[in-house]
Amino acid sequence: MNSSVLVLNQNYEPLNVCNARRAFILVHRGKAEVLEHGRGHLRSASTIFPLPSVIRLVYLIKRPRPQMRLSRREVFNRDGHTCQYCGRRGQRDLTLDHVLPRHRGGRHTWENLVTACKTCNHRKAGYTPQEAKMALLSTPHQPRVSSYYVVYPYLDNQEAWRKFVPGWEPAADGVA
Repeated sequence: MNSSVLVLNQNYEPLNVCNARRAFILVHRGKAEVLEHGRGHLRSASTIFPLPSVIRLVYLIKRPRPQMRLSRREVFNRDGHTCQYCGRRGQRDLTLDHVLPRHRGGRHTWENLVTACKTCNHRKAGYTPQEAKMALLSTPHQPRVSSYYVVYPYLDNQEAWRKFVPGWEPAADGVA
């Protein structure tokens, strides 16, 4: 009952991922239909029901596009694991830098955070890039997110879901 179920909107656009119990309730109440069955069964006293893997709502839900969470990993991904001051690439020794330092009124937002190596972050210190005579390689921005952002973490393990995510290709390093 704890297995993951892909929930599609009426127009087959992914909405979210829920557990099998919630999906079964939606199907049983007539609010959704099963498109794919998963592994396992739900047993009642007299009936065995196959657990759903993909369900589609019978009515259209209008909701805003998902927003990417502001996290250290997502800032590094946006910047390609590259220092935005010197251009050095790498997984180690990367830090987050506030373009306008927080003690000077800078906010913790997508537009004020960049990836920096420890050397450049230390050199910039509490100054703005102009004051430190350091130029940014690119302007920080909030990344745009597709409606499939919610399901990407599950696609490596859920092959049956892939046909509902157009253009999904596994990355070379195995991370979607």
